[in-house]
Amino acid sequence: HRHIAQTYRFDDFRDGFVNILAAEQNVENRDWYQGTADAVRQNLDRLTYLDTHEVLVLSGDQLYSMDLGEFVGQHRQRRADVSIAVKPVDREEARGLGIMRVDETGRIVEFVEKPQDDAILDDLALPGDALQALGFDAEDGSLLASMGIYVFGRRTLEELLLGSQATDFGREVIPSALESCRVFAYGYQGYWRDIGTIPAFHRANLELAAPLPPLNLYDPLYPIFTHPRYLPGTKVDGCSVTRSILCEGSVLTGSRIFESIVGIRAQVRAGSTLERTILMGATSYLQTEEQKARPIPRGVGKECYIRDAIIDTNARVGDGCQLVNERGVEDEDGEFHFIRGGIIVIPRDAEVPPGTVI
Repeated sequence: HRHIAQTYRFDDFRDGFVNILAAEQNVENRDWYQGTADAVRQNLDRLTYLDTHEVLVLSGDQLYSMDLGEFVGQHRQRRADVSIAVKPVDREEARGLGIMRVDETGRIVEFVEKPQDDAILDDLALPGDALQALGFDAEDGSLLASMGIYVFGRRTLEELLLGSQATDFGREVIPSALESCRVFAYGYQGYWRDIGTIPAFHRANLELAAPLPPLNLYDPLYPIFTHPRYLPGTKVDGCSVTRSILCEGSVLTGSRIFESIVGIRAQVRAGSTLERTILMGATSYLQTEEQKARPIPRGVGKECYIRDAIIDTNARVGDGCQLVNERGVEDEDGEFHFIRGGIIVIPRDAEVPPGTVI
């Protein structure tokens, strides 16, 4: 939250702004957010005073690069009440997403959230010409999935949310909207990943380190706007680095980095190996006297071997650690680590004792 608030500041000559609206309890509502739709409902009063005709609802656990202006433009052109960004998926993916059927104009006529029944999936499968009308190839998949990205007419959004107790867009709001609203699909052909789980987050990040990543971060038409940190360049001394991303301000000494991401201000010491690992780095070079007195310094110590892991910000890994999920565990909660989907996670500020084997 602090990063967003400090980074995206607009000057006095623009109308734009970025606000973080955290979950809160008040006299009118004693509950925390109960779902995606409920989160928007609880903040509707902050939207109604704005002079706008549409509201974009975006997901915070996805990675993509979309021209939202084109999305809104199609919404207006079709005089839609609701528009949903969609992409084709195979049957296995479809079981975890909202799947829809559209007519020849792209209007959504049926929507089922996370269908499990094969007969329902068969009924929702689209022919090749219907997919081509949305800009897709038949081999991309025959089932059309919601990306969880919506454009609502402001009045439509108010009517759908204030007139019901629905808490989830995919499970309740969208199926209900089909009965009374013009709901259309927007075919998106670009890169999109759902990173709402630890394995998905890990996989999507490492994809960016590929020689030709599916998401091009070097496109001048789609620059990345972030907070300038004014850090020095990465310092590498006697290292082997393959298909990896090294962020500014990091220091690598006598180490091997393979298909990994090394974050800002990170340190990897002599003799250590990172394989398919995300090392988040550190929030600052400065440390309190108490932090300096800790026996294990920030970053990765000497002679460590770390594979398929996420080392969170300011974590400390002692010398000689083997973090490789030696037992092949899928899910586990440990004293200073946890495992999800086979990926080892060392939490923020955690300390892994020297010689630890996981």
